[in-house]
Amino acid sequence: MKGTVMELSPSAHVDTFARDNLPPADQWPALEFTIEDVQYPEKMNAATVLIDDAVASFGADRPALHTPSGPSWSYGDLLRRANQVARVLTEDLGIVPGNRVLLRGPNNPWIVAAWLGVLKTGAVVVTTMPILRGAEVAKIATLTKPSLVLSDHRFVADVPESIGDIPLIAYGGDDEADLTRRCEGKDGTFENVETAADDVALLGPTSGTTGVPKITMHFHRDILANADTFAKHILAPRPDDVMAGSPPFAFTFGLGGLVVFPLRFGASSLLTERATPMELAELVHERGATVLYTAPTAYRAILKEGGGHLLRGLRVGVSAGEHLPSQTWEAVKEATGIELVNGIGATEMLHVFISAAGDDIRPGATGVAVPGFRAKIIDAEGGDAPPNTPGRLAVIGPTGCRYLDDDRQLAYVIDGWNVTGDTFLMDEDGYFFYQARSDDMIISSGYNIGAPEVEAAVNQHDDVIESAVVGRPHPERGSIVCAFVVLRDGATADGAKAKELQDFVKSRIAPYKYPREVRFVDELPHNPSGKLQHFKLRQLVEKEDVSADLSPAGATGH
Repeated sequence: MKGTVMELSPSAHVDTFARDNLPPADQWPALEFTIEDVQYPEKMNAATVLIDDAVASFGADRPALHTPSGPSWSYGDLLRRANQVARVLTEDLGIVPGNRVLLRGPNNPWIVAAWLGVLKTGAVVVTTMPILRGAEVAKIATLTKPSLVLSDHRFVADVPESIGDIPLIAYGGDDEADLTRRCEGKDGTFENVETAADDVALLGPTSGTTGVPKITMHFHRDILANADTFAKHILAPRPDDVMAGSPPFAFTFGLGGLVVFPLRFGASSLLTERATPMELAELVHERGATVLYTAPTAYRAILKEGGGHLLRGLRVGVSAGEHLPSQTWEAVKEATGIELVNGIGATEMLHVFISAAGDDIRPGATGVAVPGFRAKIIDAEGGDAPPNTPGRLAVIGPTGCRYLDDDRQLAYVIDGWNVTGDTFLMDEDGYFFYQARSDDMIISSGYNIGAPEVEAAVNQHDDVIESAVVGRPHPERGSIVCAFVVLRDGATADGAKAKELQDFVKSRIAPYKYPREVRFVDELPHNPSGKLQHFKLRQLVEKEDVSADLSPAGATGH
């Protein structure tokens, strides 16, 4: 069954930009609503469900948002402030349904109130990273054409030059024009716009890419669908849960885990603007967090700094954003007792669609298709790959890829399936095993070598804090495995250590996979969610002369 591309409902949008720039219907992925949890009414505003209905169901006094310092917000506080934001937007700033409002700020209560307030007005949220520079913000603004920018007052410095005449309102400062000051003069009630469930609610730029960003388009029903699939069936949130994590809201991993999931199930979240892995672990321990979302890199860093005991109070630890090696899973369990929930998701799909929890976890496997989704492996010709054969991961479910006016839609959606760019294999039981991002597969002297497997081996060495593996062009082998390695304090970065690491890797995986080049570095490039940015390392090595005999300090040759 391929699923269907549904006819769109009558829109509540006055500004029709979002609908006008959806992909043509024949380029959409198939959508399936096979479980009752994702069968939504034709008219629905996600903010109504997440905060108005939540207050009615769970009570205004229930804690909603915590911070490392400062008072917590209750569900009632959040509803009042979201309503005040909505009044400022409509009464003072002229926002109408369908306008885009660009948000820029770190994870804190006011950006949650702003996000909900925008949805309440029927406008469309454009999420951006606060650390983006002016030129990067300009690219997103050019594509999404916002009517307004709402920015944390600490991140406005380079915004005006990048967005031209688009009005900008700061929040969190002392200026009379500040959004928070404007809200003080507004009634805490608001009549939410009754949007269609398939009105666009969110425009989310993809992360970790170069060049012109791809803008993913998500409906009001999509925002709830990931809560009603992955969160409900895998995480099983409880009203007394406190959810914490490293990803910012501009990443849908963070938006789901720290905003949508807790509000959907009456839980609360601990919001941190910026924290190292150890600082996050300490906050988890001090504030009694029960659910943690972060990347495998962060879990490894916590363990290597001796902080595993700080995570023992967790009910659930979620690992996503990059591959979770079985060695990391076992190490976390041994140190904390926690059996990490692995998962893979995509900005195009909004959140996780393959995962497993409890007795269904198989270390080393990402999991099975989450209820409401189907997944398979396709071969190079587009046919179904047999079990245990690497190929491209393809997914269908209640959410799917829709890029804003972008020909790259044709590469992501193939015959109705969302093809993610990840290489997996599926066993006879339907469990999916990660091999590599398609661009992380290194072909060296005819061998296919998955970079994550080599990284997992390197990271087992006691002196290694983290590593990143890429293919470096080579005149004879096509590519060679090149490992960038961060060592613990006190370890010597020299040729002897590089040789030691190479021999160590050979003792754990097939010798042909060992890194023929080891480069010691002080740090590796990460995006703000902690995900390694391999593309930056690939760009570095691809610029080098492949005919040269590269022997940088602290590296071993080929």
